Amino acid sequence: MLGGCGTIGYYSQAVGGHLALMRAREPIDELLAADDTDAALRAKLETLVAARAFAVSELALPDNDSYATYVETGRRAVTWNVVAADEFSVRARTWCFPVAGCVSYRGYFDEDDARAYAAGLTAAGDVDVSIGGASAYSTLGWFDDPVLDTMLSGGAIRYVGTLFHELAHQVLYVQDDSDFNEAYATFVERTGVRRWLRARGESARIESYDISLERAAAFGELLRTTRGELEALYAEPELGDDVRRERKVAVFATMRERYAALKDGWGGYAGYDGWFSRDLNNAHLVAVSTYRRLVPAFAALYAEAGEDIARFHALAAEVGALEPDARRARLESLHPSD
Repeated sequence: MLGGCGTIGYYSQAVGGHLALMRAREPIDELLAADDTDAALRAKLETLVAARAFAVSELALPDNDSYATYVETGRRAVTWNVVAADEFSVRARTWCFPVAGCVSYRGYFDEDDARAYAAGLTAAGDVDVSIGGASAYSTLGWFDDPVLDTMLSGGAIRYVGTLFHELAHQVLYVQDDSDFNEAYATFVERTGVRRWLRARGESARIESYDISLERAAAFGELLRTTRGELEALYAEPELGDDVRRERKVAVFATMRERYAALKDGWGGYAGYDGWFSRDLNNAHLVAVSTYRRLVPAFAALYAEAGEDIARFHALAAEVGALEPDARRARLESLHPSD
């Protein structure tokens, strides 16, 4: 009632989109038992069933009915997330909802709805906006989340990692702290993938996986550097808006030049070219940094736990229970930023 018709409409699409997925669920055990199940899908589901059991026994992730069903959406993303930042800020705008609290994105099940909302923000002026598709989402254990066909693109490492990531959200979720939640789940995902590969006798694949993470870290560092330069630019009190805009363009141009230099050492790997192919802005920076910026702090916490995953979850929960300023100070003490 406080938010008016726009809020009602947003909740309606969220509830309607989720319930449509719930109605479309098929039990994975029935699909595996059926003779007419596509062979490629069968292989992926068998891998996920094994990974789901591994998540419970080896990663201390929840043992419930999540990811025991499958939904064929026929889409390239299950939700579309709108991220926004002011024109002269690299801090994400937030939206607040029941249960989830305040988060740094606004999700839509329909891409057109997401683009319409983003267009409205842009029309209002003085805001940078980005839109990105998500292959999965978590209801934090409130519902039995299904495996989605959007989760199964790419190789097994990708969709097994996604499974671990989404289950981690069910273990620990701190209201109003997207940075904490996504970094925690990302760390669980990466640690889980390494453990899973070792358990399957595929340790040789860990090297290539770690190389991909090293590239991701270099990409994240590039974004962190750019973010810092923009923060310094926006903080200069005597600059007019026109000068800020001109220098902002120059900062993003420099970021592209640095990316080109970075790629020279990657042996032709071009996995981030798509990200750089867009007209980049503040919102693109904050959308990516939310997932990566605090991951090293959780790695340090894992070491503090003696690499005992159950102890790590408990320590992370203790940090999550702190007041926001104390929480950020604790994470900073684990991995000080420059």
